[in-house]
Amino acid sequence: MSNAAINTSAGLEDKLSRLERGSDKDRNAPPGTFGPRRTASDWTPSGGRATDNSGWTSSTPAPTVRSIPGEGAWKDGQHIIGQPNPRLEKELFGDASDPQKTHTGLNFEKYDDIPVEATGANVPDPIQSFHSPPLDPLLLENIKLAHYTTPTPVQKYSIPVVLTSKSDLMGCAQTGSGKTAGFLFPILSSAFTNGPSSLPPDVNVGYGRNRKAFPTTLILAPTRELVSQIHDEARKFAYRSWVRPAVVYGGADITQQLRQIERGCDLLTATPGRLVDLIERGRISLANIKYLVLDEADRMLDMGFEPQIRRIVQGEDMPDTDHRQTLMFSATFPRDMQILARDFLKDYVFLSVGRVGSTSENITQKIEYVEDQDKRSALLDILLASGDKFGLTLIFVETKRMADMLSDYLMVQRLPATSIHGDRSQREREYALETFRTGKTPILVATAVAARGLDIPNVTHVINYDLPSDIDDYVHRIGRTGRAGNTGVSTAFFNRNNRNIMKELVELLREANQDIPPWLDSMAQEANFSSGYRGRGYRGGGGSRGRGGTRDYRSSGGGGGGGDRDRSHGGHGGGRYGGGNGGGGGGGGWGGAQYNNSNGGGNQSWW
Repeated sequence: MSNAAINTSAGLEDKLSRLERGSDKDRNAPPGTFGPRRTASDWTPSGGRATDNSGWTSSTPAPTVRSIPGEGAWKDGQHIIGQPNPRLEKELFGDASDPQKTHTGLNFEKYDDIPVEATGANVPDPIQSFHSPPLDPLLLENIKLAHYTTPTPVQKYSIPVVLTSKSDLMGCAQTGSGKTAGFLFPILSSAFTNGPSSLPPDVNVGYGRNRKAFPTTLILAPTRELVSQIHDEARKFAYRSWVRPAVVYGGADITQQLRQIERGCDLLTATPGRLVDLIERGRISLANIKYLVLDEADRMLDMGFEPQIRRIVQGEDMPDTDHRQTLMFSATFPRDMQILARDFLKDYVFLSVGRVGSTSENITQKIEYVEDQDKRSALLDILLASGDKFGLTLIFVETKRMADMLSDYLMVQRLPATSIHGDRSQREREYALETFRTGKTPILVATAVAARGLDIPNVTHVINYDLPSDIDDYVHRIGRTGRAGNTGVSTAFFNRNNRNIMKELVELLREANQDIPPWLDSMAQEANFSSGYRGRGYRGGGGSRGRGGTRDYRSSGGGGGGGDRDRSHGGHGGGRYGGGNGGGGGGGGWGGAQYNNSNGGGNQSWW
């Protein structure tokens, strides 16, 4: 062997030794990672060229394979499980010696009687434990570390749908029901068992600073906080595996996110805007995607996000519906969103768990009539009534300005409060959430940015200082409490400015067996009698609260017509884009004729 070869090998061995000791830890790496991904386990045994999912190649002779604590590898068609990393394990799963600091899983044993409806072709039987059908052994170890013992209702059905029948899935379940694990478990189990996917032929992997990442799983979510939360869960259950989770979102330093991607990007969680930016920069390719997940899918497909989603899914190099699995999850799935979602799915299973679009009976809902000018006084009465014993309290307002004004007012009243909204920097938002979670500032005033998907343990009270204009947003807001089988309280300040959701609010309270104030019931009946209340136009035949919007629209009946944008779509009338089967098309509103497609009698395509 030449001196140059000896020096090269010795240098690599010394580098690996220092990596194992942690001395070369990348300052920009996320907590718990030891240096760059480029370890000896990424090399071929013969010293030839090796390519991983991020497009990295090397022709330098490979030393003996070593593993970095907490990270695994895929070599010679086998999954090399990484060595335990006590420090990382404590960070991900909590301190097992201190139950108060352990990140416990969901306890849904007492929810076995929750009604579940699964419709579509080839629906498999639900599982009753994480061992049947068996998940990957490493994943089962991580599930045990997370103290998950029993699958939640949504997990009982979603895991076999993805793993066994390999069908697309549209999952509807109440907030806090374990939807994130419902899609992470089958995806990670399959990845651990089958290993990395080969890159499509003739793809441009790029070189140097322009090399691309080729993730196999893409998870899209609407907010920075939610993608960060999903990424943390992915890191937890990918512990000691070859899978490298990465996360990208707007409002943060893109340079650090690029460095994270370079260290490995097998499972990518992203907000749509930042993902489009990285695709345009040539740093991410979707050509290798096997799983596409849309979390909070109803909002993702709403008007604000739909163009970006459509570009990502249909305008880039992502495989079509025949060559990927698409999973959509949300607590609310109105019929109009179901119809729109068909463009991204094939032969999907619709999963409806519990009262879809409704709320848990674990949440005690209180409605108080409060005029706008009296809200501050009423809020103080509620907060001060608990003395020093109130738990984490989340207060929702409609505007960013009000969020800052109200939190400042509460601090002046010597109440520990902070605020979170879209105009605050990412660092400020993360700090506000951290101080809220730890109880340092147990009152958080928030806009809708905190309404969707965030899992903040121990929130005991949600106050709707300003009621939203959409009843689905109300459902998501109050779902921040009463999570994981616990109980919670929700208080809403209502006045005549909130008449637009009055009828749906009364129906929601009745469904959840809540007390309905006599004055609210009288106002709803008066509105029905005097104006023939039909709800907001775009919901059409039944809306998201009606029976047609609580289950698979393909098998539900419903009337047609109505809506500000009717899309009849083959006889599915009503709602924004059309209602239940047999409905009929109807037009109406500003877009009735323009957005009817040929199947419903119109003369223009929807897209």
